[in-house]
Amino acid sequence: MRALAAAAATAVVAAPTPARLLLVSARRAAPRFGHCRASPFARLPRSACYASTTMGDETSTSASGSAQEPAAPGAGSVKQQISNLVALSLRATVPEVDVEPIVEVCTGKFGDYQCNNAMGLWSKGKGSGTSFKNPNAIGQAIAKNLPACDVIESASVAGPGFVNIVLSKSWVAKRIQDMLVNGIKTWAPILPVKRVVLDFSSPNIAKEMHVGHLRSTIIGDTLARMFEFSNVEVLRRNHVGDWGTQFGMLIEFLFEKFPNWEELGSQAIGDLQVFYKASKQRFDEDAEFKDRAQQAVVRLQGGEEKYRAAWKKICEISRNEFDQVYKLLDVQLEEKGESFYNPYIPQVLEKLSSQGLIEESEGARVIFIQGHQIPLIVVKRDGGFNYASTDLAALWYRLNVEKAEWIIYVTDVGQQQHFDMFFKAARMAGWLPDPKEKKFPKTSHVGFGLVLGADGKRFRTRSTEVVRLGDLLDEAKSRSKSELLQRLTENGKQYAYTTSFCFLNSLI
Repeated sequence: MRALAAAAATAVVAAPTPARLLLVSARRAAPRFGHCRASPFARLPRSACYASTTMGDETSTSASGSAQEPAAPGAGSVKQQISNLVALSLRATVPEVDVEPIVEVCTGKFGDYQCNNAMGLWSKGKGSGTSFKNPNAIGQAIAKNLPACDVIESASVAGPGFVNIVLSKSWVAKRIQDMLVNGIKTWAPILPVKRVVLDFSSPNIAKEMHVGHLRSTIIGDTLARMFEFSNVEVLRRNHVGDWGTQFGMLIEFLFEKFPNWEELGSQAIGDLQVFYKASKQRFDEDAEFKDRAQQAVVRLQGGEEKYRAAWKKICEISRNEFDQVYKLLDVQLEEKGESFYNPYIPQVLEKLSSQGLIEESEGARVIFIQGHQIPLIVVKRDGGFNYASTDLAALWYRLNVEKAEWIIYVTDVGQQQHFDMFFKAARMAGWLPDPKEKKFPKTSHVGFGLVLGADGKRFRTRSTEVVRLGDLLDEAKSRSKSELLQRLTENGKQYAYTTSFCFLNSLI
């Protein structure tokens, strides 16, 4: 990466004085690892291109959607620009073949990027009268047909057609200088979507947030920031569980314990986690209470004011506790929970029924999904709605009202089957096309590993003593501060670094 290092030096010299000072001071403050990979201009290994989470893509679009045309050669990130140039070369090299450019960051010393299309093209064209004698010949043609531009300094071919591309030092210097003068936003990639819905965090009302909620919150916020950096409008959705059978249990327990709960307000409930567990225990052990709780759900969903008021109070207490955690994490979310989509469920299910997708099965209403032994239940035997009916209504709303082009759900991998069935049902309804089509909008499930307790089982608030997320974050902050203070007072000498103490004060 000597070319990029030299270009970086050129850009710093050409940059205005404040920008030079900023970059030089940052370089001095950075730890030394004894290798150029520590530099922000170093190439990443190919394995670094893959995230630790899994993303199950289901591509979708409206009927008028179409595959994306290659962007202008000078648009987007460096890799995008190289890919666009390679795409033009492939069209000139094999005009009869529709092929996507395969461009990777080069990990060797022969270039900055590498085009790996030659082998695949040779396999496709072998025996069909192609004029190319071997993969290397295809690679030579790809290199020759790369458009003349100020981005590429040279291109060479190695082995069975690997095209190694070296970036122009002067072009890289201009890019870095532009970033120093105009900001890092000038390096933002250009994405083929303008609006994304990110569904993440999504705790249940009336339950404490615990460590199990941390991954969805952080991964979702990270994805949101990446899209926002790329100038995409992001609708950060907190799909909280604020509607369901547990509220009948909680409301009835509240009425029983505190007949004058409206006068007491939040004090009647007190510790929400303790309150939830006590009501759940009563629900499990007392059949008469269970019947009353189930009737309370009917009254709540029927709109009785007394039950609605209690539901709102419970939700308010939960939201206040959630907001404290989000403030600690510096995460922004807009709540649109299950209750928001509840009014849309009947009309959405009616549309699906009119298409012949919903069938009766053992007293429930279901959608049979090809490739799955169990159906997707959309109406339970007792006539109630569930996660699937709510998710279908939410997706319909996001596609038709919010006009989202990409809807991403961030949950643990335990829900992977649900999302697979849910996405397939939406495709059966014509909302989403075949995922092989390169059209938008698009839906994805980003799955991460389960967070397990000491017993090796998944965290469940209802049955496990879990560490509250707020307490966990406070403890992490306290330990970090203690560790930093210890490092600053090594050998009994405290370093008078103002910046260090400012940072420590920000942790208090």
